[in-house]
Amino acid sequence: MTQIENGWGAGPSLDYEVLAAPFRPVFARIAEEAVAREVDRRLPFTEIGWLKEAGFGAVRLPRESGGSGASLPELFALLIELSAADSNLTQALRAHFGFTEDVVSSRDDEHRRTWSARIAAGDIVGNAWSEIGDAKQQTFSTRVEKNGHGWTLNGAKFYTTGSLFAEWIDVGASAEDDVSVGVIVASNSPGVAVVDDWDGFGQIGTASGTATFTDVVVEAEQIVADNDRFRYGQAFFQLVHLATLAGVGRAAASDLAARVAARTRHYTNGAGPRSSQDPQVLQIVGRVRAAAYASGAIVLKAAEALQRAFDARLAGDEEAERLATNIADIEAAQAQTVVTDLILEATTLVFDALGASATRKDAALDRFWRNARTLSSHNPRIYKHRIIGDFAVNGTPHPDQWRIGRVA
Repeated sequence: MTQIENGWGAGPSLDYEVLAAPFRPVFARIAEEAVAREVDRRLPFTEIGWLKEAGFGAVRLPRESGGSGASLPELFALLIELSAADSNLTQALRAHFGFTEDVVSSRDDEHRRTWSARIAAGDIVGNAWSEIGDAKQQTFSTRVEKNGHGWTLNGAKFYTTGSLFAEWIDVGASAEDDVSVGVIVASNSPGVAVVDDWDGFGQIGTASGTATFTDVVVEAEQIVADNDRFRYGQAFFQLVHLATLAGVGRAAASDLAARVAARTRHYTNGAGPRSSQDPQVLQIVGRVRAAAYASGAIVLKAAEALQRAFDARLAGDEEAERLATNIADIEAAQAQTVVTDLILEATTLVFDALGASATRKDAALDRFWRNARTLSSHNPRIYKHRIIGDFAVNGTPHPDQWRIGRVA
């Protein structure tokens, strides 16, 4: 069935159904074992492989570069659909799609050609940027240093989401004079180790654990200046989280509706003979579904702002890109505050429409809230209303890409 027939609304373009059609059977296969993977804590290596084979990782590349030529709103609509199948996979591929976005918007022709070819061939790129413990805000403890034979990379990272599934890892590091750079290393390089030690209560299938780099040899072309990357990256990465949340909402709504329809046991003090005919239960189902619908619509609207920033970058108009990026950051922040509230409430309400059996571990209905709560904790929403208000009242732009760490 199409999105329209399912009641989720039209896609972001006239061609969206054609674009999505080859991927939907893969999404359906992924969804079949989503609960079993969650209960057994099985990492989705096989499922990532299906997406690679289908060319999903290359969906943003232009057709002439081996991709699908998807616009940014089309990409985010696809990410919502994937997240409805299993939000772990979207989160695991978040760094890859961010890296791909940097590639398609790159002004370096050689860099764009090299990485477009690798992505078109199915390669996945993971991330290794966040540092924990005594890490500082303004510099990375991980360093890339020049030696007589080239460059070597040393350091340790956490929250390295997707890197265990990836052929390449994009590593944030400090170079000479503490200049921030990205270092792109092959995941099978000597000295690279990725461990699945993520112990969070949500998004447990993303392998968001530790990566260490010990005397990893890199070439100069593997080092990319951090300040030359796509400016709208902050809004892009935030919107991936929001698309994932919208997909979580869809999955929760669909699962809830199916369980209410199948439920035969009901309470003596219910408002109908069975759950499927109880107006109060149906009201809960409707609230959950409406929250998911609204969240998806909000995400796709914010994705239009990202598309404007991309178009300005491609046109080479730096002032237009700066202005469009500022607005994209604000729109993503406005979306974050609302979508987060909608989905956290919706994934709690699920249990109000079902009995105590809904809390059984083999149902895994708690995964919706756990995943939503975990996603919502990555970039604290408590600061967003202030930032939005400061923009509205004083015209203050959203702060630049944030970092976390110890203040010097």
